[in-house]
Amino acid sequence: MLRNGLEPWHLLIVAVVFLLLFGSRKLPETARALGKSMRILKSEAKAMKEEDGTQGSAG
Repeated sequence: MLRNGLEPWHLLIVAVVFLLLFGSRKLPETARALGKSMRILKSEAKAMKEEDGTQGSAG
């Protein structure tokens, strides 16, 4: 079933489900919140990586 990975029609089904669940009014807000969360996660991961690098060279 999952041998072929994601195909375009899988993404279409996911998009339709999101439209049905959240409605067209909530989608921009949801996308904005998801983007903000991803930026925060990325910056925190980068800070942790830099912190590990500085501790490794000092110790």
